[in-house]
Parts: sequence; C-alpha cells; structure tokens
Amino acid sequence: MTTSATTSTLIPVGTWVVDQAHSKAGFAVKHLGVSTVRGEFREFEGTIEVGKSLEDARAYGTAKVESIDTGVADRDAHLRSPDFFDAEKNPEIRFESKRFEVTGEDTFKVVGDLTMNGVTREVELEAEVTGVGENMEGKQVLGIEANGVVSRKDFQMKFNAVLGSGNAVVADKVKLQLDLEVVKQA
Repeated sequence: MTTSATTSTLIPVGTWVVDQAHSKAGFAVKHLGVSTVRGEFREFEGTIEVGKSLEDARAYGTAKVESIDTGVADRDAHLRSPDFFDAEKNPEIRFESKRFEVTGEDTFKVVGDLTMNGVTREVELEAEVTGVGENMEGKQVLGIEANGVVSRKDFQMKFNAVLGSGNAVVADKVKLQLDLEVVKQA
C-alpha cells in the first residue's frame, strides 16, 4: 500500500541524522550451518531527509569497513581481507535510497543501492518507527529498526569453504540489522 503525497509521514518533515552513540549497524550470518555469528560496524553515519511525504524522502549513509567488529580479532581481520570486504581497496560501505513506500501505520520499505566490496546492488529494507521522543538536549528523536537480507555472492565475496557435511563455513545469506536513533536537525 502506498499513500499519496498529501498524507502525513511516519518520519516528520526535516533532516534527521543518525546518533551513532545510540545506534547499531549490524549483521548476522550462519556459521557451519548451525550457529549465527553477529557483528557490527563501529564507525558509521547516516542521514534521512523528508519533504512533504515519506515517499519523497532520501536516505544515505556509510560504514567504515575497518571498524568491523564480531568480537574475534582474527575473524575481523579475515573479514577485512580480499576474501570478503577487501578493506584496502574498498574502505567503506555505502547506501543511497531510491524510494520509500509506506506499508503500515509504523512501517515502511526502503529500496536503494548498497555498495560493498566495489559492487553496487539494489537492496530492500523493511523498516519500523519504534519510538519518538526528546533527547537530553531537547531535540526530537526517532527510533528506527530496519532489516534486510543480502547475498555475499552478489557482492563478489570470494570465501566459499564447504565442509564434508556439505555445510558452508559462512552462509551466503547475510541479515542486515540496523537499530537507529535519529535526531532532527535545526
């Protein structure tokens, strides 16, 4: 369901910037087909610009590949290598929205271009406004959770070890998990 441009938006008109101290840009992927490894990017930024309607909104952001953190230093170093993100050649991940669609009272879909490992692919994120309030400085804030799934192969991530059981060491499908607090700018 798409609403007309004259309806109110889930995210009020204005420019909203991600508060990194109260946000997380994370991911989850199956390991050996039995457990889930979670990680996040410690350095990232993002902005949402909303005009008359959410359908006219624009969102964009970046994450520094060097800031990847799964809690295991050796694994993080491997993820920065040419087997995965190739951080030396591709130091950041970028997202630029193409369109927003309202899907419910507090939910929306964001479709945009995700660039990782030097490859750009269209991705779809399901999002929800999870709260609204004021921060300690009296500025308006919103909580937004966004989730999606991408294929590592689509982004030319080369590591593809398979065990004798047939299970991949690292699954192809990666869940993207954004938990954001955005602050309205003056």
